[in-house]
Amino acid sequence: MSISHFIKSFTLFELWKGLAVTGSHLFQRKITVQYPEEYTPMSPRFRGLHAQRRYPNGEERCIACKLCEAICPAMAITIESEQRDDGTRRTTRYDIDMTKCIFCGFCEEACPVDAIVETHVFEYHGEKRGDLLYTKEMLLANGDMYEKEIAAARAKDAKYR
Repeated sequence: MSISHFIKSFTLFELWKGLAVTGSHLFQRKITVQYPEEYTPMSPRFRGLHAQRRYPNGEERCIACKLCEAICPAMAITIESEQRDDGTRRTTRYDIDMTKCIFCGFCEEACPVDAIVETHVFEYHGEKRGDLLYTKEMLLANGDMYEKEIAAARAKDAKYR
């Protein structure tokens, strides 16, 4: 052990060095956010809670092409479909397991009819594993609830294309 190492350890040099860093930040502007009352700025590219959209006449947009299921890298989407009496194909089951989802946005980009979208909603949770399995009915309810925000975001995006 060298003499300088002994003197530094005896005088608690590292401790004083750390306190100097703390002291230098003591009088600077605070960046703490009081979460429920305040929000941090959100990126316009943020991808959050999934939703399924409907046409203005109330019919669901999803045509069961299964492109979103095929492109999902996490295999979080499960789709089952059948043909209706009028010859169109619609989903009978559309599930997204949010515990698997990586929020990449590929499902949204692959959809030819803009049926599945990711909203800017980030305040959702599940207390049990099954709570984060979103079914077709839950996704359509999300779409109905946030349709105005989704449509406004789509119109804003279309303006920049």
